[in-house]
Amino acid sequence: MTLSLKDAEAILYREAECLDESRWDDWLDLYAEDACFWIPAWKNETETTTDPDTELSLIYYKGRNNLADRVWRVRSGQSVASTPRIRAVHLITNVRLVRADEASAQVASNFAVNLFDKRSGRTHTFFGHYRHALRREGERWLIAGKTIVLLNDTIPTVLDFYCL
Repeated sequence: MTLSLKDAEAILYREAECLDESRWDDWLDLYAEDACFWIPAWKNETETTTDPDTELSLIYYKGRNNLADRVWRVRSGQSVASTPRIRAVHLITNVRLVRADEASAQVASNFAVNLFDKRSGRTHTFFGHYRHALRREGERWLIAGKTIVLLNDTIPTVLDFYCL
């Protein structure tokens, strides 16, 4: 069965909810084993990097195991940058099915994430575009890739997987 727009929205909203509520195991469970989580850097005012293996990235995790390692560090308290953890609320808008068939789908959306950083006592907003590559594995749709195009000019606080 081809992924519907409603089902695509449900996956994106569930991911956001897991991040907002620090439900890391549920969040990781949304990702395929070989998933790629990538935030490209900006080359100039109009272009982002296009190859995470050879160009600068803000964040790049290849494989769910690497995401799980990062989650472990956040949970363990060994990540000084993540203690205390920033509070976040993810807002997702304009969800669009770019392409969908019975085995895979490409979903585009826009986002804004409101953050509160207890260390500085400040509130920040990150905003930009999501591109999710979804893949059917058995009866489930999993995130095979997530590319985040961050549109902020500056990054005023910690940038981590749960911030975006």
